[in-house]
Amino acid sequence: MKDVFELHQGGGALEIQAKLPVTNKTELGLAYTPGIAKLCSAIEKDPKAAEEYTLKGKLVAIITDGSAVLGLGNIGPMAGLPVVEGKALLDKQLAGIDAIPLCIRQAPVEQQVETIANLADSFSAIHLEDFKAPECFELERQLQERLSIPVHHDDQDGTSIAVLAALINSCKVTGRTLKDCRVVICGAGASGIATAKLLLEAGITQIILTDLNGILHPELKGMNAEQAAMAKQTNPERKTGSLKEALVGADVFIGLSTADVINEEEVRSMSPNPIVFGLANPNPEIDPALAKKGGAAIIATGGSKYPNQINNVLVFPGLFKGLLKTRQRFISKEMKIRIAQALAALVENPTADDVIADVFDPRVVDAVAQAVVQCQKDPA
Repeated sequence: MKDVFELHQGGGALEIQAKLPVTNKTELGLAYTPGIAKLCSAIEKDPKAAEEYTLKGKLVAIITDGSAVLGLGNIGPMAGLPVVEGKALLDKQLAGIDAIPLCIRQAPVEQQVETIANLADSFSAIHLEDFKAPECFELERQLQERLSIPVHHDDQDGTSIAVLAALINSCKVTGRTLKDCRVVICGAGASGIATAKLLLEAGITQIILTDLNGILHPELKGMNAEQAAMAKQTNPERKTGSLKEALVGADVFIGLSTADVINEEEVRSMSPNPIVFGLANPNPEIDPALAKKGGAAIIATGGSKYPNQINNVLVFPGLFKGLLKTRQRFISKEMKIRIAQALAALVENPTADDVIADVFDPRVVDAVAQAVVQCQKDPA
């Protein structure tokens, strides 16, 4: 089998293919000039005609500045390009969506907003990827306010939805009630904060967020504005201390940080039959074998090497398929919960090694897209 370098050599994972034949002057005149002058005039009169007669109507931009790539950190826009290229490939293969990967230079949020907004007329949706926190929150907010097309930050929305779906089924397997779970989230960046917000919306009140400085609480020094806001909404017992102390008695660990941050003994300190989601890529927060030795009843990772892959690839292809179909601009909290519930429902009889649908389950994309469509039909 080819290794990753050999497989991607010679131009990466994507190519552009022609839709219209151009083999003679008649076809040339229809595909290009003089025929396209009619299209130009039609779009001048009605800009919405571009959605019908150009690629704009079905093209998604997947954009990164490479400031928070996987578990690798700030590796720069060019180094982040393989990730967005891979996501464009998955959009096409899993959902039939045309997407183009773009990397932009790291700059103040206002400059990035201007850059993306100036490009937006070519696309039907914007998929933001691997922008670091807290800038990513403001970037998404400003673009959503400014643009008339959907803007989705996958590290927030996609990850949190997949986590909630897997947690719904993990609770069924371990005999827990979702709302009574005591959850520790390691990593207070984009994914961690977004996941905490969605779990709060789902009714979970016992949530502790941690970062390099320990447990988030209102008096903790060094927090950014988003972390400070979450410190007030989570950790109702106002605990302080380290991740190790946060894990004592917890039902659920959700790792959205980096490799090897917890060990077997810390898993053992959790409640009986704990749920351990080590979702850092390329390597999880704890080796699954060690988590199992520590007594974990449910173990999930973000990669494909082990059972229970919790990855936002379960979400974004179907999400954009639904958004392009319905032309909805916003991804509401209700939409996120409905998508999570739809994903969870695909696993009719969850087990310890089967709490989330497989990435290649042919039902996944349509289940997610249908949840998006249903939000338009029944927004309440």
